Amino acid sequence: MFRMCEDLENLDDLHMIFKLVKGIILLNSPSIFDKIFSDEFILDIIGALEYDPEVPRVQRHRAFLKDHVVFKEAIHIENISVVSKIHQTYRIGYLKDVILPRILDDATLASLNNMIHTNNASVISLLKDDALFIRQLFSRMRSSDVSMESKRELVLFLHEFCTLSKSLPLVQQLRLFRDLSGEGVFEIISDLLQSHDRKIVSAGTDILILFLNQDPNLLRSYIVQQEGNSLLGLLVKGMVTDFGEEMHCQFLEILRILMDSFTMSGAHRDVIIEIFYERHLDYLVDVIASSCPPRSISRSTSNSIGAGRNAGGHRIKPEILLNVCELLCFCVVHHPYKIKCNFLMNNAIEKILALTRRREKFLVVAAVRFMRTIISRNDEHLIRHVVKFNLLKPIIDVFVENGDRYNMLHSGVLELLEYIRKENIKTLVIYVTESFWDQLTKFEHFGSIQAFKLKYQQYLESAEPRLSASVPDVRKKAEQRGLEKEEEDYFNKDSDEEDSGSGRRAKLAQNQHSKAKVPNGSEADNVEGTSRPKSAGLVDYDDDDDEDFNPPPKEPSRPSEDDVPLNISTVKRRPVNTMEGKHTDGDGRKRQKIETRISCAKIAVATSTASKHTDLQNKHAPQSPTSSTSSTEANGALRQHDTNSEEHQHSVENAEASWQAGGDCIKDVGSMSTEKAVNTTNPSDSEPYSVR
Repeated sequence: MFRMCEDLENLDDLHMIFKLVKGIILLNSPSIFDKIFSDEFILDIIGALEYDPEVPRVQRHRAFLKDHVVFKEAIHIENISVVSKIHQTYRIGYLKDVILPRILDDATLASLNNMIHTNNASVISLLKDDALFIRQLFSRMRSSDVSMESKRELVLFLHEFCTLSKSLPLVQQLRLFRDLSGEGVFEIISDLLQSHDRKIVSAGTDILILFLNQDPNLLRSYIVQQEGNSLLGLLVKGMVTDFGEEMHCQFLEILRILMDSFTMSGAHRDVIIEIFYERHLDYLVDVIASSCPPRSISRSTSNSIGAGRNAGGHRIKPEILLNVCELLCFCVVHHPYKIKCNFLMNNAIEKILALTRRREKFLVVAAVRFMRTIISRNDEHLIRHVVKFNLLKPIIDVFVENGDRYNMLHSGVLELLEYIRKENIKTLVIYVTESFWDQLTKFEHFGSIQAFKLKYQQYLESAEPRLSASVPDVRKKAEQRGLEKEEEDYFNKDSDEEDSGSGRRAKLAQNQHSKAKVPNGSEADNVEGTSRPKSAGLVDYDDDDDEDFNPPPKEPSRPSEDDVPLNISTVKRRPVNTMEGKHTDGDGRKRQKIETRISCAKIAVATSTASKHTDLQNKHAPQSPTSSTSSTEANGALRQHDTNSEEHQHSVENAEASWQAGGDCIKDVGSMSTEKAVNTTNPSDSEPYSVR
């Protein structure tokens, strides 16, 4: 009916047939679609849809499909069913996108898309199972006899073949890419990236992205095993080559996926990173450094002298420098240890910060973002490196030069300072404040700058208590050392006098030692009776005020020091400042210890002198039987230690009495007034000593 009406040019009937065909398509029946889209009826269906009553002119879709649409076979496909599905898929897509875009509802449109997807999967499945077809394709692509036009068609066919493979199930996709990798697809892509045809290079990068999205380890394994001019080097070089705006993003994406540490696995995980850092990282850094003006040239005149040219004399586009900076930020996050070693050894951070001297503001912001990424790692070595080489200076300089203009540069630097403050990076807070506060003063009205200065002041305040707390300790230690020095000088003086004494002193020491074995009462009575009145005795056993006094522990007797007469001189004390109240108690105890020793020494002098007078009286005056007997027994106890047990026991009791006498002397001295002087043998030849 359609052919008859078309021959008769009956437009009314043709308009009715158009409505009938449209209604059949909107039935959305898969079985009907299979029938009407077959090779037998597809052209008549498209012809009937040319007579749309709402369109004033008749559309010529069949003429376009027959005359203008040409099916190009890059390589001959012998399977007829594959060729038929390829044609059918194209016609369905043409009908969907050109003829009926405003008529189809969503359900019908989804059914047509599903039919196209199924046909693509069927075509790819049939082609991938044909091993001869794949080998023939790769052999032609490697051949040097193929013309550039034919090679371009082969590359585009391979690109479409890999793109349509996404229609396959996941397992079949992985199997297909592994088969292609085994056939040498990466070697072919390496050749494509060296081509001067941008379409071929673009198709090669698209194929690599498809492989990386499916299984990145396939490409990593190939790069590790490759020698010489590796595919990785071609990717790095292509990143800094001007292939067009879209190409830069493709190279950046490939390198990101290739070196993503989160998707790496296997033995080649560290090898691929080593290759990049050893061979290609320095090249990217040098590209940035050579594309920026020197420090002596302002950004306003950088373009006029060709500052954007690299070492090879080629001008680097700002978009390329931006992508390189983005890649370096990516490496800082994913490979912190490797890139840290490179930065510390080669001072690459300073070269990258040369972007702050470019006129393009987005490159200056990229440099700020790079520094923010480094500081966010919170690595102690990198932070010290930043402080040592003053690497924040270019950031602060461009911030100050930007003034009060509210833009991305302004916000980026403020956010960097705010991050340093919130993370409590003390080294950088002190470094920025002490180095650049004069420049940042005019921005103090911003809250982040005020908070930054407050953080610096808090660090200083927290350091002052520790410093002030150490000063009293040093002063106290110095005073203690001074007291110990006076004490040592005093007793060293005593030992010097002992060494220079005559034989008479040795004899007196021997007599005093013998009298130490006598009971305390007899000796004390002799001293009291011959040297001074009884009321002026030093030892008072009936004093009630001393009951609460706890005497210090007993010390072993040292006859060589205690028995020698001492010449005591007044020792001047350094006055203690009343402001140091918290140290007076400790100093008082120290002085009391020294004064106690001096008092005991004076008592020993008094005892020695008293024993001297007693010996003289024994020679020139008659003695009582009791005292002579006691003296004889004491001398006998000193000469012979084991004469009998009674004398031995008597000598032990005498020693204990001597210790008790010494303790009581310390008691009495402690209760004496600070203005009382210590008297020796008699008032006439005594030497006063003020006890404090």
